[in-house]
Amino acid sequence: MEKRGRGGTVPSNQALQLSAMTPRRERRPSMFEKEAYAQILKERLKESFHDVQYVEPPYEDSMTDIGKEWRSALAKLRFANSYRMEPLKKFQAYSVETKVQQILKERLKDVKYDEQAFSHLSLELADYILLAVKEFGYYRYKFIVKVLFIQKTGQAINIASRWIWDVTWDSWVAAKHETETYVALALVFALYCE
Repeated sequence: MEKRGRGGTVPSNQALQLSAMTPRRERRPSMFEKEAYAQILKERLKESFHDVQYVEPPYEDSMTDIGKEWRSALAKLRFANSYRMEPLKKFQAYSVETKVQQILKERLKDVKYDEQAFSHLSLELADYILLAVKEFGYYRYKFIVKVLFIQKTGQAINIASRWIWDVTWDSWVAAKHETETYVALALVFALYCE
């Protein structure tokens, strides 16, 4: 019996069988050869996408064919990243704050405190404020809207929020509407998504 370990040799008849069984692979071209470098660049450019294209929506009478046309048109298109690191229009807290304050005054001018009604009213107000803030046209901003109703019973209250954000582009707005029976507080957080 033949011992093989480190540095052991393979008998010559087994080496011939192994080389005959495995197919011979072509040598990969070096990037330092002139023709090979051009070929490598062409392959890499096929994999990357540089063109940003726009698809015109199909306007036809039949609504059933629209889905099929859109699917086939979008399957062919690939969009490039914009690599935009800053917004086109920075969030302007003052204009948003005046709009939110105006909404609170209009919607809550004759409302009395009611626990049942305020649970639904806070959701409606948050949706309405979100739509109003989106009308300003802050591209790539995500908004978080919180509406709080606090009954006045002689208590003190502290409200705190913590966020990890970019100080240069992200911001927040607080607007308050106060009556004899309650305080309404609306918070709008604007976060820029790169």
